Amino acid sequence: MSDQVAVTSRVVAVFGAAGHTGRFVVAELLRRGIRPIAIARSAEALAAANFREPEVLCRPATVEDERLLLRALAGAEAVINCAGPFLDTADALAAAAVKLGIHYVDVSAEQPSVTTTLEKFDQPAREAGVAVIPGTGFYGGLADLLVTAVLADWTSADTIDILIGLDSWHPTRGTRVTGERNKATRMVVADGRLSPLALPSAQKHWNFGAALGEQLVSEMPFSEIVLISRHVKTSELHTYLSTVALTDIRDKSTPAPQAVDSTGRSAQRFVVDVVARREGATRRIIARGQDIYAFTAPLVCEVVERLIRQQFSRAGAHAPGEILDAHEILTALQPDHLEFEIGAS
Repeated sequence: MSDQVAVTSRVVAVFGAAGHTGRFVVAELLRRGIRPIAIARSAEALAAANFREPEVLCRPATVEDERLLLRALAGAEAVINCAGPFLDTADALAAAAVKLGIHYVDVSAEQPSVTTTLEKFDQPAREAGVAVIPGTGFYGGLADLLVTAVLADWTSADTIDILIGLDSWHPTRGTRVTGERNKATRMVVADGRLSPLALPSAQKHWNFGAALGEQLVSEMPFSEIVLISRHVKTSELHTYLSTVALTDIRDKSTPAPQAVDSTGRSAQRFVVDVVARREGATRRIIARGQDIYAFTAPLVCEVVERLIRQQFSRAGAHAPGEILDAHEILTALQPDHLEFEIGAS
């Protein structure tokens, strides 16, 4: 992955910068002319990541050492947490961010972590005048923004289905560790309230168009359920994921993602199809892109850039669609990172 050198007064910290997604985020910040502070557990981990100094400021820190963590975050306007399991990192890092008066964003797909962050840090973030936005990754934030954009002037929906199509899923080490750590019951919205996912998971066939064709999908909710339910009124909210992706990630022999281009992206393709229904009418939005880990970087950086430029509606702990313009964010990601289309179905 090649970074572009940038000299700027804007500074954003990346916690977990030496990890797979963290490296993409550091490179994306540089591309945007924002100076990253790369934070990792040790100087050795930072050296192995081969970040170019002084364009990238490298500082070791852990969530267990508050004083060192606060020192590592010094000078940043926001921090992006890429270090899962977020059940172990989000609380300490969000607390440090609020204490310093800087914005906090993470890329957690974990429902318990996102729920706790939203509940615990809303009032402190309001008092500090900053935004706390957990779950702003491919799983979580993307679906929240897609739902917000497709609903538009609808104040509620009867049902919302999120269908995620992948042609494969080669998990990173971080994904595997997080999966082992996060054993909580997954939640959906059923009959207008958050409820445990019914088991065995519902399955159906879905046609993802020319990109992926027809696939068998299984109900598999991530952090988007928590995010969307905070600001969207709907009787039913369900997420489905390609069974081919589930088979890949459940197979311990499935290798980590391999780069196929100069940016470090893998060949993985994704389609996210959102279908919302209300009083007999249907709205649909379809997003397509490459490599769910690589895509998370421009998504979270677009959100953070809008936060540091004060382009959000209010402080506190929120879903991205609550306080940011969802359609503008999705549009800004075109055509390099995402293509999407909205229409009636």
